[in-house]
Amino acid sequence: MLPTITPDILDLPAGTRVEFPATFAEYEALLDRLGDRAAVRLRFRDNHILLMAPLPEHGNQADSLSDLVKVLLRKTGQDWQGYGVMTLRKSGVPGVEPDACFYIENWQAVLGKPRLDLDIDPPPDLALETDLTSITRIEDYVPFAVPEVWIYKAGRLTIYSFVAGRYLEQEGSQIFPDIPVGDLLPRYVKRAWTIGSSRALQEFEQALP
Repeated sequence: MLPTITPDILDLPAGTRVEFPATFAEYEALLDRLGDRAAVRLRFRDNHILLMAPLPEHGNQADSLSDLVKVLLRKTGQDWQGYGVMTLRKSGVPGVEPDACFYIENWQAVLGKPRLDLDIDPPPDLALETDLTSITRIEDYVPFAVPEVWIYKAGRLTIYSFVAGRYLEQEGSQIFPDIPVGDLLPRYVKRAWTIGSSRALQEFEQALP
């Protein structure tokens, strides 16, 4: 099945990746037209638009990772405001589309806002990416200064912290300093795929001290 791309239709089969030359203005126009559609991921890089339609496994992994973070936030007594797939935008730079993001320290600052503009709003404290068919590079997050970005890829969770204008890989999370999230979470993301999301979450909650 071939993808359909017209000014009014964007139909990509799951797992499809498309790249074509474009200007930044054309990218912004397409971004505005698509809005926050989870079915199509959009990125602008090197004067090209990249489009990707995630596979079902990507959606399951992203959903499981987000649910596990919520369990940890409840366990550690932290308030949050969470979002699913959304585009983080800032004037003059290409947006990024985390699979989920969480406002924790600044959760009250974004309550009730139908749209977030990172020119005036704070960035989320944590962004999650599932890199199964992703088009993201950690460098794409630099203009947005998200304090922590987690990328799950090939059964491994990599934790990045924003330090002095760049992202550095870390052993642990500053949000959950006493929990070995890099070891624990990949195990239960895999469990969710094999035994079901609800059962994996139950196991995870029971395993936490």
